[in-house]
Formats: sequence, structure tokens, C-alpha cells
Amino acid sequence: MPTRQLVVGAVVSAVAGWLLWSLLDAGYLGDYWLWPLLMATPDGYFQSTYFVIASWTYYALVLAVIVMVFGRLGNWPEVLKRVGRALAAPAEDASGARAAGADPAQWPQLRADGAVSAADRLTADLHAGRMTDVDQARIAHAWRSGRARAEITSQVLAAGAAALAGPGGRDLPDRVGQHDLSVRQVRIGTAVDDRERNPHPYRGVGVALDPTVLGTSAVVVGPDESAAGVMQPVVESLCLQALAGQAVLITVTSARTPLVPGWYDVVAGAATEWGLDLYGGVDDLDTAAGILAEALTGDLAALQPEGDGQRTATALALLLGPWRALHGRFPNVAELRDLVEGEAGRAVLRAAAEAQGAAEAVRDLDAYERRSGAGAGVLADRLMLLDRPAVRAVLASGPEAGGRRVLRLRDLVRPVRVRIELPEGGHREASRMLARLVLGHFLAGRSAREQVDVDVFAALVVDDGARLITAEALRGVQQLRAHNAGVLVRLRTLADVPEALRSPLLGAVGCRIACAGMSPADGRDLASVWGTEWVETRTVTHRQVRAEEPLGKVLHALRRVVTGKPVTAESVTVRSEERPRWSASALANEMPAGHVVLSLATVDGQRTPPILTRV
Repeated sequence: MPTRQLVVGAVVSAVAGWLLWSLLDAGYLGDYWLWPLLMATPDGYFQSTYFVIASWTYYALVLAVIVMVFGRLGNWPEVLKRVGRALAAPAEDASGARAAGADPAQWPQLRADGAVSAADRLTADLHAGRMTDVDQARIAHAWRSGRARAEITSQVLAAGAAALAGPGGRDLPDRVGQHDLSVRQVRIGTAVDDRERNPHPYRGVGVALDPTVLGTSAVVVGPDESAAGVMQPVVESLCLQALAGQAVLITVTSARTPLVPGWYDVVAGAATEWGLDLYGGVDDLDTAAGILAEALTGDLAALQPEGDGQRTATALALLLGPWRALHGRFPNVAELRDLVEGEAGRAVLRAAAEAQGAAEAVRDLDAYERRSGAGAGVLADRLMLLDRPAVRAVLASGPEAGGRRVLRLRDLVRPVRVRIELPEGGHREASRMLARLVLGHFLAGRSAREQVDVDVFAALVVDDGARLITAEALRGVQQLRAHNAGVLVRLRTLADVPEALRSPLLGAVGCRIACAGMSPADGRDLASVWGTEWVETRTVTHRQVRAEEPLGKVLHALRRVVTGKPVTAESVTVRSEERPRWSASALANEMPAGHVVLSLATVDGQRTPPILTRV
């Protein structure tokens, strides 16, 4: 029961009980309630001490009965319980602070560990206004992470609040969201106080996201304008956490995306000094071939017979292996295209292998020929799309890297903010292949990141997830929550995902966010995954009452003249029935602008129902 309603009911019941006792005590209700006392008192004892004691005892019993009855009607026990919790909370907080030893502004953990001088320096910077919430989060995280504390202390004494700051700076130039870096949360909005749409515990409360939620991965469905209210605060929060040494952020966007470019330490794209490595720094041959095959042809899996994806990966491995054995590296796009498209490139590679006595490389090439170039036609077509100037400008592998710096996702193990800009214009299919390539490398690099700092959250944000999701990618996404990593994908519509993968996608991620302006088809898929709930419905029916007696007929006629309505009897039917939490029509047509419906989950298994939220 809401606290406000609970208090009102308790006050009303208390007033009613007090009024009843006042009427009884004043004699306005007669002496009937005193009969038990009078009958239990022998004649001649009404002026004795016995009668006085018996009277007060009887009054106390009657008063106790009134208190019990009206206390139960007014839910007094629940009121007292809530008051007790409210009074106990400050005491617990105070006792908790005295275990901590001091005010958090005094940096008690550093003092407890013997770094008193460093704590004094940080406290002075805080009081002087030279410390930001990013500074506090960065230094506290470094101290907790087990780094060399002597080094941290020396840097704090030298630089104060600016200690341990990276090249990205100590804060963002502008903020659009409300952040609490002490708990790594960003506020998304406020749950609507709507009796029909939101369960009571969630009405009017703030809604925030943090790594424990994003670690289950998330899908945002809706138009650009509606999704921006969710995407920008989340990306901003992850950027702040990266500055605080707590996150690795990789965003995959187009060059014109609203996710501000100035927030990033590394920008890889056609017009930047950084280029994306085609193989992501992966050394294992089978892993590299599998990721590349998934990027090139993974979106065709729903249209291909079972096993074609594996055959494509095998075919690529049979070409990548000999090339690396002879050249010491994997081929770039142009070189790989020559190997796939025609026999001339493979003949040159075979001749070089035979000249160097590389028998294993020759066997792999023979195996590729026996397979009649399995999947060569599809591979050639896809490689042709990547082998264009605008797309090659994004990639930097082998000789084509030139003087540019090469971005290898497997090397991104320390906090950093990375933005990968996809080619625009007529290169949509190539952009989708690059997005799948980045996702594959991100999923493959989770183990490398854990070896550095398990407290660093790794996030991949894809601004347009059209044809990004494959069956293999879903299996990898489900494993991320155990590795302190997550993926945030925005889809303009679920139609960009193969129909066979829509339900598995919505089931694999813990956070589903539906934005205003979605289509009814998208609403149907989301309504299906959110399921149903049992609700109590009341059906009220009215039937006309017909009088049989003459007097009754006269009274009914008189009432009809006065009210203009016939005399009716009301009947109420109450039953429980199963209904969708949200219908497809409500998601598509009834969600107000500037609102989202979201359901969240944490890595430890806690879940919420779908909540209507104003962003």
C-alpha cells in the first residue's frame, strides 16, 4: 500500500476510535457497555476500592479492544513498521560511517591504509573546488584495484586531484545526462506514475543504467529521435567511466551520427590517422578465419543450408594459412580477393610454397581446390564490396596501412574511448560487414581484457545494428555477462534482423528498450517476449427491476419521473484473466512522445517488468 494512503487510513481509523471512546465515556451511547462490570460487582461494593480497581481494569480492556479493532482497520502495525525502518536507517548509516572511520570526503580508505598525506592532499583539493566526480572515481578505483599504492601516493602528492589522469582529460566538455559515478549510474528517466501501465513499486521512481545492467547487453528499438534520449546518456556515462579508469568503450557509428566525436581518444575511419585492422590483432588461424567468415557471410546464414557458415570459415582458413606461412602475416582485402576470385593468385602462392618447401601450405591449397572453391562465389562478391577505395580507407592491414596507426581491438585492454566510423553513401553493405567484423573481434577479445583488470567494464555500442545479429553472434553475446562486458545495439526496426533470430535476440539480451514511434510489427515482437500477467477484472451489469406489488409500481414510477431512469439492480462479477503486459497496438500507437518502455535485468539475475518511462 502506498505510504500516503496508509497514513491517511491510519489517521481516519484513529479519529474514529477516539470518537467512539469519547461517546462511550461521556455516556452518549448509554450504559449498555457497562453491564458486564455492573453484573460482576456485588451489591454494596459500588463505593469500595474493589469497584474502583475493577472499573479502571474494565475501562482498560474496552479501550484495548477499541485500539485493536481500529488499529487493524487502519493498518497501524504496518505504519509503525515503516516508521521504525525510517528511524533505523539514519542510525545504520551513521554507524556505517563510523566503521568507515570518517566522512567520505576525508578519504577514509586511504587513511586506513596509511596514506594520510595523500588523503590530506585530496581533501584539500576537494574543499578548494579542484576535484571533479571523475577525479574521485578515478583515484578511488585505482586504489581499490590493487595497483602499486606507493606510486599512486607519489602521484597524488605531486598532482593532487589530477593524479592518474590519462591523455583523454579529466572530464567531458559538456554533459547531457545526470550521472552518479560513485555507483557508475546514469539516469535515463522517470517511471510514469500510471496505475494501469506500471506496477506500484516502479511508479514515480528514477530509472538508471549501470554496468551490472548493461552487462546483460541491451537492444534499443525505435527511430533516431526517440532512441537518442537513451543512447546519448549511456555513451556519455561510459565515456566518463573510461576517463575514471573503469571502462573500455567502442562505438560503431557513421561519421554523421549525433554521438559527439569529440568525446573519443581514438577515432578510426576514412579521414583519420587510425585504421581498423581486418583481423583485429587475432593470431589464431581458425579464430581469424571464423570471425572473417562471419563478417562476410554471417547475414546469409538464415538463407543457407545448415553448416555453410562453417564451410566458409574452413575455406578461408585453407587460404589464410598458406599466405601467413609464406608472408608472415594475414593478407589484406585485395590480396585475399585475388586468392578467392581466380586461380592465378593461388598458382603464385603455390609456386612460392613449393619453392620454400612448405608442404603444409601446399596441402591446404590442394584441399581448397578439391572443395572446388567452396563458397568462392559468395566470398568473391563480398570481398569485392570491401575492396573499394572508401572502404579500404577505413581498413589498415598489411602494406596498405601506410603511415597510419593500426587499431587492433584485441589490444584494447585498458580504459579508452574508441569510435569506429563506417563508410557512408553507397557502401551500406560494406558498412554492415565491418560492423559484424568489429562485433566478432569484440566477442573474441573478452579473455584478453580480463587479464589486465577484471573491474574494467568493456562496452560495444553499435548505433545501427541492421543485419548485425547472427546466430553465432548471439551465442557470444550471451557469454559476455560472465566477463564484465556488454553490447548495446540500436535498431531502427526489428525487421533489420532475420525473422528466425528476432525472438532469440530479445531473449538473449537482458535489457529491452522500446522507443516511441515504433511500428506495430516491432510492437508485436516485443509484446510477445514480455509475455502476459494475471489481472483481476470487474464486470458491472445493470438489469431493470420490475415491481409486482401496486405500491412498488407506484414508487418505481415516481422514481422514474424524478430521475428519468428506470429502477435497476447492479451486479458485479470479479474474475482473473491472463492479459499481455503490453499489446502491440499500445506500444505502436499509445506510447507518448519522449517516452520508452523498458525492461531491465542484472548480471545476477534480477529482472523488472516492462516499465513506461519518461526520458
